[in-house]
Amino acid sequence: MPDFAQLGQFVVIPNSIFRAIKAATPGSYTFILPASKEVPRRLQHPGKKTVGVRIPRHVATQALLAELGEPLVSSTLLLPGHEEPMTQGWEIAEELANAVDAVIDSGDCGTEPTTVIDFSQPEPEIVRRGAGDTSAFE
Repeated sequence: MPDFAQLGQFVVIPNSIFRAIKAATPGSYTFILPASKEVPRRLQHPGKKTVGVRIPRHVATQALLAELGEPLVSSTLLLPGHEEPMTQGWEIAEELANAVDAVIDSGDCGTEPTTVIDFSQPEPEIVRRGAGDTSAFE
């Protein structure tokens, strides 16, 4: 998502965690929250009706989101037979030339994952420690 204001359209954000998420965005976090009715079922966790959302700080991603005006579905690119995710645009374009229409190469994005915080339960749970500082959520 391009900015914090758009989150409310896709997730339910309880008042008790609103400020914590706002202070951490944009940034290296993925927040798991209850999905709103706007989120198609196929994008929700099947049993929990939750969705992970991010507001990235990356300049190229922010520009793409601003141009689209809507959220983007994404995933880490870990191809079969590879032990690490692919992070170089030229390498992805070469490997997947016949499978994708385009690759946006904005340089190496690194491999450190985001920090994942689950806010779908009464108490926040740090699901994964990654690039984002967890001290505000502990």
